[in-house]
Amino acid sequence: MKRRRHLLDQSLDAGTPALCRDCLSGFEGRTSCPACKSTRVISHPELNHLYIAHLDCDAFYASIEKRDNPKLSTRPVIVGGGRRGVVSAACYMARIRGVRSAMPMFLARKICPDAAFVLPRMEAYSSVSQRIRKLILQFTPLVEPLALDEAFLDLSGTERLHGKSPATVLAALAQQISDQFGISASVGLSHNKFLAKLASEQDKPRGYCIIGKEETLRFLSPLPVKSLWGVGGCSQAQLARYNIFSIGDLQQFGQLELMQMFGSNGIRLWELSNGQDNRRIVAGGQAKSLSNELTFEKDIENPAILDKHVWCLADQVSARAKAKSLQGSVVVLKVKRSDHSLVTRQRRLQLPTQSAELIYDHARSLLNKVLHRAPFRLIGLGLCDLDRNHGSINTEAVLDSNRSARILTERATDELRRKYGPEVIAKGRSLSSTNS
Repeated sequence: MKRRRHLLDQSLDAGTPALCRDCLSGFEGRTSCPACKSTRVISHPELNHLYIAHLDCDAFYASIEKRDNPKLSTRPVIVGGGRRGVVSAACYMARIRGVRSAMPMFLARKICPDAAFVLPRMEAYSSVSQRIRKLILQFTPLVEPLALDEAFLDLSGTERLHGKSPATVLAALAQQISDQFGISASVGLSHNKFLAKLASEQDKPRGYCIIGKEETLRFLSPLPVKSLWGVGGCSQAQLARYNIFSIGDLQQFGQLELMQMFGSNGIRLWELSNGQDNRRIVAGGQAKSLSNELTFEKDIENPAILDKHVWCLADQVSARAKAKSLQGSVVVLKVKRSDHSLVTRQRRLQLPTQSAELIYDHARSLLNKVLHRAPFRLIGLGLCDLDRNHGSINTEAVLDSNRSARILTERATDELRRKYGPEVIAKGRSLSSTNS
């Protein structure tokens, strides 16, 4: 954050465009707003010339839990599974203590024992995400979702459409998300997707960061190589052999040199380290799959208990599909054995579905095929080959009277949940889904 503030201070010369994030007034060369006196001012020489944005809701799952339960407002909140599960999300109070997404839950409990540990409510998160998406589309139709809580935006037409600069529209959008949904978002504005996403990560939470064309190389240079897309632990170790630790180190090499050192990956390293990214924002992009998984506190081989967990996962995946108006044609079951080896089975359906009952039926059949390899320490369920759902009834259910009745019951349950909340009703088969 200090580094970002330094960049802002350098740009506050007379004549530099500035924007108040509170009242959305535009002015020049001021550190405070002349209209409302706010100091939440963003200023940059290229403020009115950039239009590729990335919006990222801050600690999305945890923020919704705090919003919906005021008793959690002053406590660290960690969303995730049991002791052998992993952290799905952590609020910033927990992050300050060192808790991170994908961290084992037992370690999160050790680091932050006074936190409130909450099981994920994917249906609630998906519902908020869908409403935020509708709000974003009021500002621009060029939206490329990345996940429930983040998306790329092309704001190139907003000045003509709204009479406001892309920078002002982006500030207004973040403001409305806070006002309407009670959660905050951080935004990044730049000249390509890679830099816009990088910018949104610089000043969380409630951040607004700009990376202009003129400052791109200077901005990137001191950052560690892990800031580049696709550079994980293995790539970092490979780069370290050549004494490459920062993006600035990479910038010292030409494209041909990096190709000789790292093959075709060298081209991507050179482009990103020099701030080049020619990918366009693809409007209406959607996830290729939806999945949920559960890590057990102790290994399980009891078929009845595993069956109950399969139902719970099917219900969660179905809820996410319904919230996004999606349906899938492939059901995938994944189990991890005691020795950490993975076993995956999948089945292609005759017709796509979003029904929890149908997903469960096929997943249970797949589970029966791998039960002889139990006990399991993890089980996961996914719905793939997704497409938009237009409300049609799956023929597979219509041809089976028993399934048809269960689908009708499921639809009635969905309607009750929409009216009274996701916890109003639950299947009996899910109530005793324990790890015993």
